[in-house]
Amino acid sequence: MPRRLFWDRAGAGAPLLLLHGIGSTHDDFAALRPHLETRYHVLAPDLPGHGRSEPLPHRPTIAAITDAVVHDLDALRVPQVHVLGNSIGARVALEMAVRGRARSVVAISPSGLNNPIERAYQGLLMSGSRLALRRLRPIIPAAARTALGRSALLAGLRSRPWHASETEARALRSGFADAQAFWPMLWWGILADRPSGLDRIHCPVILAQGTADLIAAGQTPRYLAGVPTARFVPLLGAGHAPQSDTPETILRLVSEATAATTHQARPDSA
Repeated sequence: MPRRLFWDRAGAGAPLLLLHGIGSTHDDFAALRPHLETRYHVLAPDLPGHGRSEPLPHRPTIAAITDAVVHDLDALRVPQVHVLGNSIGARVALEMAVRGRARSVVAISPSGLNNPIERAYQGLLMSGSRLALRRLRPIIPAAARTALGRSALLAGLRSRPWHASETEARALRSGFADAQAFWPMLWWGILADRPSGLDRIHCPVILAQGTADLIAAGQTPRYLAGVPTARFVPLLGAGHAPQSDTPETILRLVSEATAATTHQARPDSA
């Protein structure tokens, strides 16, 4: 079965799927990868139309993006995965849980539950980042090599962008600057998305959001009302994409979520 997405795979252990946000690539998780790969078989795709993955031939709705991820997991013979996702990647992670394909989920700032004013605000921020980074595209590699340059490139996404690596900053070139599917994914995957079926989630879910997240507003805790197995953890001082803002905390949440599957009784065993 041919795969639809580009995948970066490493490590050994239980399968852990990493799903990045719009405007980035699998490299957005570079700060976490060395530790994760010592404990898990890490599966990190570029989402459709980002990085080295081709766009979908149809609207990139959450359902369609999830279909592509699930298709490739089937091709890799991986029936279920633990999932760590950020932004639209966290939203896809929750959709995978709805479908019963997730063993556990850590969802950082998932999109989908913002109100109309917040959607307009998020759309303006994301659009502005796209336009700005398109203009800055030629200098992104050079800027990514310095702490000052990384601070400028990742401002708004991370609260401590100077802590980010060159790899994380360079991902903006293949993401915000070059992503072929940016505009349709922004509309169909984020601004027009309405989650459903959240009550069908039975796996452990940890919802997290940075207290300095300038993009997601207050939507993450709203998932608590719909996901019966969820709990919420604030990431103190962290931004919207906080992988290098609070790496230790995120690694701990992944460990807690994956460990919870060992103790969780199946719904039909109660």
